[in-house]
Amino acid sequence: METFTFRELKTDPQQFFQILPKDWQDEIVPFWDTYKTDSKIYIIEDGPNIVGGGIVFYKSPPHFEYFETDAEIWFKNGYLYLGFIWISEQHRNKSLGSFWLSQLKLKDPQQLYFLLTEEEHLHHFYLKNGFVCQRSLQNEDHMEWLYHTQHA
Repeated sequence: METFTFRELKTDPQQFFQILPKDWQDEIVPFWDTYKTDSKIYIIEDGPNIVGGGIVFYKSPPHFEYFETDAEIWFKNGYLYLGFIWISEQHRNKSLGSFWLSQLKLKDPQQLYFLLTEEEHLHHFYLKNGFVCQRSLQNEDHMEWLYHTQHA
């Protein structure tokens, strides 16, 4: 029987980065030294194995230039940015994405979050997890959707 745990990964972020798709690794690993003091990695473990996680950013993440002005408004309004949320493929369809979000919200129930995704098929997932779809935006060659939480 699988028993999943949620915790902050305080050392060796490479443990989390190595489960990410290669193109995601290319987006965060080279820049991690710049962002590590303004972000936290939260992971899901199945025993000793990391099976998912994500990063909470306290400032704009890498390659956010196209959204920087908007992001600053969200940060000034007390929101934190969620990025690089990933569940390993062999652990999908076990509600682990919802588990990660719910555990994160339990850590600080008053904290608000926002995120961008280019995965339109995740619309229902974010809605069922308490996010509101604010708007869509064009990013170079693809669309992205902006979601945020709100106080109950």
